[in-house]
Amino acid sequence: MKYVEGFVVAVPADSKDAYYDMAKKAAPLFKEFGVSRFVECWEDDVPDGKLTDFRRAVQAKDDEKVVFSWFEYPSKDVRMTVQEKMMNDPRMKEMGDTMCFDGKRMIFGGFVPILDE
Repeated sequence: MKYVEGFVVAVPADSKDAYYDMAKKAAPLFKEFGVSRFVECWEDDVPDGKLTDFRRAVQAKDDEKVVFSWFEYPSKDVRMTVQEKMMNDPRMKEMGDTMCFDGKRMIFGGFVPILDE
């Protein structure tokens, strides 16, 4: 059964190109490690909620945009293997040292699909 890992992060609005470049550079590595689908989405219509919303979830500042992303894996076991590879790959460490966003405000989690049409 497929497995999905989702991410939400705040990125400075003026770093859109840098974020895109980072994602474009990372995509082949993730695919090499075992990710079957890699999707990055830049904020377009993210309304403020009454109790919570995407912006509050990542403590986005006025000059930041929300990025919503997900990876699809063939299974949860593959996800666990990919995470281990990512943590130990020097190319990933290098990218982590130059991220254009505050990784401490990223939210993420793994999900089992219950409907996929």
